[in-house]
Amino acid sequence: MDIGAVLGLEQLTWGMLILVIVAAFAAGWIDAVVGGGGLLQLPALLLIPGISPLQALATNKLASAFGTATSSVTYYRRAKPDIRTALPMAAIALAGSFGGAAVATVLPSAAFKPIIVIALLAVALFTAFKPQLGAATQLRFRGHKHHVMAGAAGLAIGFYDGMIGPGTGTFLVITLVGLLGYDFLQASAKAKIVNFATNAGALMLFVPHGAVLWLLGGILAVANVAGSYLGSRMAISRGATFIRVVFLVVVVALIGKLGVDVWNENIAPALALIGR
Repeated sequence: MDIGAVLGLEQLTWGMLILVIVAAFAAGWIDAVVGGGGLLQLPALLLIPGISPLQALATNKLASAFGTATSSVTYYRRAKPDIRTALPMAAIALAGSFGGAAVATVLPSAAFKPIIVIALLAVALFTAFKPQLGAATQLRFRGHKHHVMAGAAGLAIGFYDGMIGPGTGTFLVITLVGLLGYDFLQASAKAKIVNFATNAGALMLFVPHGAVLWLLGGILAVANVAGSYLGSRMAISRGATFIRVVFLVVVVALIGKLGVDVWNENIAPALALIGR
């Protein structure tokens, strides 16, 4: 059977499809623990010949939406996150993601990547040199101010997710830990609810634009769901220390991947111009 013809991507081979499915499973696992699964899933999609960046981003959102929905339910049933913070934050993040997706249709993501790399470096150093960070919940704000800070963070990170995507869950976790004062387990539980909303917000724009590859996205969604379920169960059973270690590994990987992008898209062309 010609799988490329079935899925509407003429140059897609069985080998490439299996690679993308494995990436989707791994991405679901990473997303469920600390976020950042787009680091694997989106680049894997971009390897498929004939797929546009917008189609890859939209199809990635479809698969991720199913994965984050699965991990959200699993965390809610077992970790009992405070939805009085998570749900309003998710609603605001959904609006931000819709706006970011609109920008993604006209603005190159390369313009923002240098800023993201610097932010991730700061996050990695901050987490590595504060071993007690996220070990226990110690809320830094109370009452109305707590929800205002959560909403502002949700809006900014949601906008980023709609526009670019990879690392959104990671940014949500470190914000909930470093800014609001949750432990890593509770932060991950809330981050999944918010991340599901940002995926849904982006899809609200991508679907009418016809950017989603539904058959391919459906296959990847199954793999993402399986990885998300396994990852969320492991995170809940092993606790905050396990999540912190995985978090640092994912942040370093994100820095490496986006750092290469910054070099190829920003620094190398500038050096080439200077050398002329």
